[in-house]
Amino acid sequence: MDLQTRKTAFVQEFLSIQSEEVISRLEKYLKKEQISIKEKSFKTMTTKDLNRRIDRSEQDSINGRLTEMDDFLAEIEKWD
Repeated sequence: MDLQTRKTAFVQEFLSIQSEEVISRLEKYLKKEQISIKEKSFKTMTTKDLNRRIDRSEQDSINGRLTEMDDFLAEIEKWD
């Protein structure tokens, strides 16, 4: 059974549930799993990588490659 078929079958089964308690438990489980998946996608940065980023940031600052906070906030407002 392919993933799309499994998802469809799951949704159909889910829609037939009449218990609010079961729905609540499934919601909690889903949220917990989503958080777990996101946490697993983060990679631990080594000290060497962190120092490299710091050095690069310092060089950006020295060379004027910065964005002023007001400009940054104005750019964010355009995202909507």
